[in-house]
Amino acid sequence: MSSQFSGTVLLLFSNVRRRALVLLAVLAAPLAEAAVLPLPESGDLIGEYTEVTAVHDDTLIDLARRFGLGYEEVVNANPGVDPWLPGAGTVVRLPLRRVLPDTPHEGIVVNLPEHRLYYYPAVKPGEPRVVITYPISIGKMDWSTPIGLTRIATKIKDPAWYPPESVRSEHAKHGDILPKVVPAGPDNPLGQFAMRLAIPGGAYMIHGTNKPAGVGMQVTHGCMRLYPEDIEELFKRVSVDTPVRIVNQPHKVGWDGGRLFVEVHPPLEASDTGVFEPDRTALARLVANAVRGRPGTVSVTWARAETAFEEARGIPVAVTEAGAGTGAGGSD
Repeated sequence: MSSQFSGTVLLLFSNVRRRALVLLAVLAAPLAEAAVLPLPESGDLIGEYTEVTAVHDDTLIDLARRFGLGYEEVVNANPGVDPWLPGAGTVVRLPLRRVLPDTPHEGIVVNLPEHRLYYYPAVKPGEPRVVITYPISIGKMDWSTPIGLTRIATKIKDPAWYPPESVRSEHAKHGDILPKVVPAGPDNPLGQFAMRLAIPGGAYMIHGTNKPAGVGMQVTHGCMRLYPEDIEELFKRVSVDTPVRIVNQPHKVGWDGGRLFVEVHPPLEASDTGVFEPDRTALARLVANAVRGRPGTVSVTWARAETAFEEARGIPVAVTEAGAGTGAGGSD
């Protein structure tokens, strides 16, 4: 293992400008259908690597919603591409292939750094198991979405919004006076469907939005927002008492076809410093644990893991060769 890979780095990200722009988007593109994907019989990867060629009136935000992605996902996967003017003929990478989070494959799983929700519906004996996945927005700095195991407590169609006093105070500081109750309708930020979580002391929900351009970013007061079409579909599928696991896994590793892949996302914004704090050591440990104990000798190309770590594009990168066993980890 390289000494460089075991070091520590602080990466600074400035999202203020692009977040301000994206909230002004008008999304008129055709909408995506949910990604319903078979769970692999062996291995940990789902989906397929995909590219599209932008036409003159495309934006990355249009393409994100059209293909069931969020803003941060598509921007991270396409460094250097202008979100608003990618340009006709620009090849846009769509991060539709992904490593499953390291959790039980049941109920709802939310991986916060990935800005993504996974739903593992129960199936009858003999039926193939699938996973359905959606982009989400999550809690911003100082309003973080809580981590842990909970469940769907209630489901509400056409919910009214009762903004907490802390939220009303925050808005009032910027001259935006919120009412105590926002009735159902087009001005309701919860959208048409909401599912309240059984988290004590907080009104945390999985819900829709009246501002779909913000889906896929760290911008909420702790809730998880979905595109209107996605929450409508999920609302129909999910029942009360469905387990919900909320995890923080910026680094994921998984096997596919005899190769080990790593997938790295920018960690969450820290509430105390406002910077991202990636951890090379954590990723190195995940890789080492993945290859330990498997038959044969595995040679890990640490330079690829280092690149995946530094770029944090959210795209799976192979760090072993095809047909590798899984045993004591070698190093290149």
